Amino acid sequence: MPDRQLLHLVIGGELKDIGLHEFKDLTKVEFVGAFPSYSAAHTAWKARAQATVDNALVRYFIIHAHKLLDPNEEGHAH
Repeated sequence: MPDRQLLHLVIGGELKDIGLHEFKDLTKVEFVGAFPSYSAAHTAWKARAQATVDNALVRYFIIHAHKLLDPNEEGHAH
């Protein structure tokens, strides 16, 4: 049986404040992509984060969407 598909989303944008995880404008949140592994998502996250390093308010996040889809899921290795 093949390994279960995992889903990782990478999103980002400008935050209201450096200390918050709240976007300034949800209509401007960037969807970087959907990825089948944490490693692939991390590569995309790192590229976007490095491209926006000059703006301290811009942050990108990796969302483990497979955990949201199945809240009873136990931890899986990345």
